[in-house]
Formats: sequence, structure tokens, C-alpha cells
Amino acid sequence: MEPLVEHSLRAIQQGSKSFALAAQLFAPRTREGAILLYAWCRHCDDVTDEQVLGFRTGRPSDGHARERLAALEHETRRALAGEPVQEPAFAALQEVVRRHRIPERHPLDHLRGFAMDVQGARIETLDECCRYCYHVAGVVGVMMAYVMDARGGDTLDRASDLGIAFQMTNIARDVMDDARTGRVYLPEEWLREAGVPPSGVGRPAHRPAVFSVTERLLDEAERYYASADVGLARLPFRSAWAVATARRVYRDIGRLIRERGPRAWDQRASTGRGRKIALAVAAAGDAAATRGASGETHVSRDGLWTRSRV
Repeated sequence: MEPLVEHSLRAIQQGSKSFALAAQLFAPRTREGAILLYAWCRHCDDVTDEQVLGFRTGRPSDGHARERLAALEHETRRALAGEPVQEPAFAALQEVVRRHRIPERHPLDHLRGFAMDVQGARIETLDECCRYCYHVAGVVGVMMAYVMDARGGDTLDRASDLGIAFQMTNIARDVMDDARTGRVYLPEEWLREAGVPPSGVGRPAHRPAVFSVTERLLDEAERYYASADVGLARLPFRSAWAVATARRVYRDIGRLIRERGPRAWDQRASTGRGRKIALAVAAAGDAAATRGASGETHVSRDGLWTRSRV
């Protein structure tokens, strides 16, 4: 294994057990691309939030966040321009972009999601929530589509939809953790409709109302999961299997949140290794069902947020 890929593999194994499992199911070339892309995404997230492999070490020091973000953008642009880079994460980005011809606007779009956090952008409406989810995760789905050699505007839209669904699930899982750091990603107009001031999301008295808003977001996520299913038939079997596995694992997190009700955040919602393996086995059936001329479903994207294709 190339040293750069090996370094990137350690990042995904330590930073995301869910994606590490799904990545194992890809064909070798696709697996390497996914691992390289993840390493850069993980690095950007960690640097922006002063984390270590996705785990917060304290409240981010916002006074230096803009400098950290500017440095990330500078090094990312250097990597995209083919200039020499020292940090392995940027070398990983450079390599995956070269191998799979990923347009540079997509990595830069991802950085805009971190900029929204650094600038303290408020999520007032569902549309703004979707836009944030796109920059944080939907565009990663688009880049993964390139890694899987999937092209075409609608196919990339479906890949974006899956990333948006993943991020909505993340938001639902992390509501209270985010509130403790002063961040609210649930649409604020939804919170006010439920009688919750955005500044009061973390208060125990508001738990039932916050949970109702969270369920509403999970309902919205289901629309994006359904749309993303269309893309499975357009992927090689092993890629479809890997994507279907990630989809099942993330939807299972949403299921756990719903089952727990207002106590959903007393313990972080996650799936154990045994459960992940069972979901991966079931996902193989999902992928197999998409094979053949009749495998593709026809789910409309009407009413869903849509990325700019410019």
C-alpha cells in the first residue's frame, strides 16, 4: 500500500467506523480514492473545530478560527493547482483530484461549509439548513460520485441528496452537543413554531419540543434518502453495496433517535460493530435489487433543495 494511502487509511479507521466499514466494500481503486478524499475532509473538519479525528478537545477558540480557515483554503488551492504540499491531507486531496478529475469547485464548496460555521451563520429556514448540509456533506457525496466514476447532472444531484440526508441525521444526533458549543443547526423558524427560543435548545424543559423539531428534520432526511436510492442502479455493484451500507447505518442512527424520544441525547446514538455488519449484509440485497434494466427506481426530486451546477 502506498504510504499516502496508508496514512489516509489510519484517519478513516480512527475518525469514522461507519465510513471505514463501507469503504472496505469498494473495489480497490475506488476504495483508495474514498480513503484519500476522507483524509482531506477529516483534516479540514479537525482543523476548523480544533478536534482530533472528529472528537472535540474543548470549545473551539473562535478568535483564531478565521486564520485556521484561511490557512486551509490557501493550502487547498495550492494542492488543487498542483503545487508541492507537505501535509499528507493536502497531498491526499491532490492525488484523488488528479486520479478522478474532480472539478476544483467541489473541494472549495466544501470549505464554504466550514466558513459558515466560522462566520456564525444562523440557520433560519429549511432551505438554509439544506444549503449548509450541502456544503458540509452533500458536496462530499458529489466528489464521491466522481471517485466511483459516476457522472451526469441528475446522478450528481442524487449523490448530493445522500450527503444532505447524512448531515441531517448528524444534526439530529448532535443537537445537544452542538448547543453546548453555541451552535444550532435545526431551522430556527421551526424551533420558534415549537415554542423554543434558539438560545434555549439545550434547556431540559425544552427537550420534548426540541425532539419534535428533530423528528421533523429526520422526516425531511427521509425524502433525501429516498431520492438518493435512484443513484444506486447507476453504480457498479461493489460501489452500490458500499453506498447502501452507509445509507443503512446512518438511517439506523435516525431510527435510534426516534425510538429514544426526548431522551435521545442522554447517550450518543450509534450502531455497534455487530449491527453494522448485519446492515452491510442487508445492504448487499439493496445493491443486488438495483441490478438489471428494471433495477432503477423513479423517485422525483420535486421540492428538494438542488445544488448549483455552475
